[in-house]
Amino acid sequence: MNQINPNKLLLSKWTAVKPKQKERHFIVTKLIRAENEDIIACQLEAVINNNSYEIAWQTLKDSSCWLIGWQ
Repeated sequence: MNQINPNKLLLSKWTAVKPKQKERHFIVTKLIRAENEDIIACQLEAVINNNSYEIAWQTLKDSSCWLIGWQ
């Protein structure tokens, strides 16, 4: 399990363990917040082609899918 502080996610870098469509490296470009200001999701942007994906930020904790930084 990756240790994550959700308040420091913005502009953090991530590597997909099992890349799809050659998208391996990502940057968190946006945090999606609830009305009470809790972070509920984040937007990841692939470095290779700028495709964006919205995922629940808790999925980044799974070290079998995501690695912190660019590996």
